[in-house]
Amino acid sequence: MEKFKKYLLLPIFVFITLSISAQNESSKNTPDSSIQTEKSIEQTADSVEPLDLIDSFNKILNSTGFVFIDFKVILMLLISCLLIYLAIAKQYEPLLLLPIAFGMLLSNLPTAGMFNPELFANGKIHWDIFTDKGGLLDYIYLGVKLGIYPCLIFLGVGALTDFGPLIANPKSLLLGAAAQLGIFATYIGAIGLDFLPRQAGSIGIIGGADGPTAIYLTSKLAPELLGPIAVAAYSYMALVPVIQPPIMRLLTSKKERLIEMKQLRMVSKTEKILFPIVVTIITSLTLPSAASLIGSLMLGNLMKECGVVERLSKTVQNELMNIVTIFLGISVGATATASTFLNIQTIKILLMGVTAFCLGTAGGVLLAKFMNLFLKEKINPLIGSAGVSAVPMAARVSQNVGQESNPHNYLLMHAMGPNVAGVIGSAVAAGILLSILG
Repeated sequence: MEKFKKYLLLPIFVFITLSISAQNESSKNTPDSSIQTEKSIEQTADSVEPLDLIDSFNKILNSTGFVFIDFKVILMLLISCLLIYLAIAKQYEPLLLLPIAFGMLLSNLPTAGMFNPELFANGKIHWDIFTDKGGLLDYIYLGVKLGIYPCLIFLGVGALTDFGPLIANPKSLLLGAAAQLGIFATYIGAIGLDFLPRQAGSIGIIGGADGPTAIYLTSKLAPELLGPIAVAAYSYMALVPVIQPPIMRLLTSKKERLIEMKQLRMVSKTEKILFPIVVTIITSLTLPSAASLIGSLMLGNLMKECGVVERLSKTVQNELMNIVTIFLGISVGATATASTFLNIQTIKILLMGVTAFCLGTAGGVLLAKFMNLFLKEKINPLIGSAGVSAVPMAARVSQNVGQESNPHNYLLMHAMGPNVAGVIGSAVAAGILLSILG
């Protein structure tokens, strides 16, 4: 064991001896190395000017966004935080209002460069400077500008929608069409308030209570108004239970609200499969400008009803729609910069938007009352208010208001007919405006 220890320590002693000898040899060859090092340090110190800490601090400070904060920036950040609060605490359309609000927050952060409106100036995409100046939100916004996101949202809406009540009661299609009265009435009113025709059409579409359609049409006709119009459209959609009931009660009598409707007939699977195909063909041939929205809506519904692509249908209803909703919300919110949002036009848009929504609600109710003059089997006028596109919220409001007068009155399925007809109607209205003004 002792011999083993000696053999083990021998290489260590040899290594130490060689290291010491090498160090001594090096010190002999460079006896003044420490002196030379000190001299080089002194020469370097003499050649460099003293560092100005104040100038360096100013450069760092000027590179931050705090220097560019002004009253408008603060106000936009506060509005963003308010919308986030409404989405989380009050649950006002949180799936879209939350990403819209956060997109607004990001685009209004000074010097962050997340969104650059000049890349989309004059309604065009300036590809020549896009790669040099494009921020994250600029690239995401391309899906809105090119009309991709709204169509994908319609694909998901179609996969989530049952057109059975509309097929069972085709008269409800008229109620959905009448609810679009607010769109065209507001279009005329907006022109009277000195808006350009293309801007007036974008403002009027708020009356359809259909966020994706409003975004789609505005991105084509008046992209400079996309931020305030999107915020108005989704805000009023969330306020359906607040805005509609007073109008419904005002325009109907107690007797009319008591009207009970018979149960709808059963709709066959064949009818449900043929419906999206027939509607797509007829609408696209009649109004080609609406083909993108209607085609996407009907494709999603066909996936749901045919029963042979269940995986695709579930993907469209869930994963795809959720992903697109995030991108759509963030990019739309990014367009609400201080220059486009904080002006008198925004106040006018918000006021005309709620006017359009109220007129749309009234149009459906009044047409139902008019139809009752000629029908043997009366319809409850309350279902006419569901002709706006807020699916299925507007139909639930019709049910709730109806049950206030008659607890045994079940109007939900009857109201779903005008409700889904309103989705088609708003897309058709957008197509009409696009064909006239585009």
